[in-house]
Amino acid sequence: MTKDEKDQILALRREGRGYRAISGLLGIPTSTVSSFCKSHDDGETEVCPQCGAKITQNPHRKRKKFCSDKCRMLWWNSHLDQVNRQAYYKATCIHCGKEFVSYGNDHRKFCSRSCVSAYKRQG
Repeated sequence: MTKDEKDQILALRREGRGYRAISGLLGIPTSTVSSFCKSHDDGETEVCPQCGAKITQNPHRKRKKFCSDKCRMLWWNSHLDQVNRQAYYKATCIHCGKEFVSYGNDHRKFCSRSCVSAYKRQG
């Protein structure tokens, strides 16, 4: 790995990019980027992207990106274009037969609460 690549990796990490993103941008294996970053942790204090507060990292834990849950939720709610929603499931309502899309639950049987009630009333 060249000095230029090392400098680019460090700069991209300071921007908050992940190992896979850096790997894809520079064409370097993810494991190489990961091991380089872990061995060249310059001890710089990270800051919360929402409020700018300093973040204290806990050793042997996943690295924190935000200082609190409140900041995390505020940031993600204001950056919905960056949310990677993959848990969409297509299903058919067993009461009315209408097709619907369910997010996060692949076992849904009804398209709405009114269909649930009507189905229960039928017996």
